[in-house]
Amino acid sequence: MVATATLRWVLQLHRDVPRAAKFYAEGLDFSVNVCSLRWAELQSGPLKVALMHTNDSNLASQRAYSSMLSFTVPDINSTVSKLMALGAELDGPIKYEIHGKVAALRCIDGHMLGLYEPA
Repeated sequence: MVATATLRWVLQLHRDVPRAAKFYAEGLDFSVNVCSLRWAELQSGPLKVALMHTNDSNLASQRAYSSMLSFTVPDINSTVSKLMALGAELDGPIKYEIHGKVAALRCIDGHMLGLYEPA
């Protein structure tokens, strides 16, 4: 049998790792496994996200699409409200598609988050 690669985690760069960990923990109910000033490991089911410190002051002003994490949520309106209270910005309106609601947000350091609420 040939061994296959398995995804360990997705990495995002953040200027304030503890604040970013709080954003994901309180906004999307991630478990925080490790958190320091320079590194955090978070988990949602089998998905693991690592947050690493950067001094790049241009991080939030870079409007290009870097990484994008997409989540299925039970209530898109309350999730958007919760994330915006934690510093996210809605990137266009919530869309009401035939298959469900979708929204795009930028987290506190400009990374894209996609939300989907099935119909």
